[in-house]
Amino acid sequence: MDNLSKLAFLSAEMLLGKFPLVEKKNVALVLANKSASLDTDVKHQQSITDSVNYYPSPAVFVYTLPNICLGEISIRHQLQTENVFFVFDQFPADFFSQYAQILFKENKTDKVFCGWVEFFQDNYEAFAYLVSQKSGLYEHNSLMVKQLFTK
Repeated sequence: MDNLSKLAFLSAEMLLGKFPLVEKKNVALVLANKSASLDTDVKHQQSITDSVNYYPSPAVFVYTLPNICLGEISIRHQLQTENVFFVFDQFPADFFSQYAQILFKENKTDKVFCGWVEFFQDNYEAFAYLVSQKSGLYEHNSLMVKQLFTK
């Protein structure tokens, strides 16, 4: 598993790991970052440009798409739900809030796991939260997401 997938996997485990399977049945996954899978892409490129040790590894190549981490999370938590990975220049609080609301409005899900999982050259940042269609302790809006992200 590449570093981006490990970061996403651990982020999901922190929030989803405590729930029984029945409560995770309808959790959508919405992830984003700035670098996509660039950390793994660089490793893959190095393996194909090295004329002495030329051997592109299938184990590296498979992770050259950022959405692979969604599959890793889905397998672990047995999710068969909406999932999507976006790339933004910076943390997209407005987008996370709006996209989750669209999923709820369209009855695609009951809960949304939103996560910012950035990994490039040993620098990483992870922020994730789980929002339910039902009312909770906090109102799910852009301002609340920004406040949580900056804490």
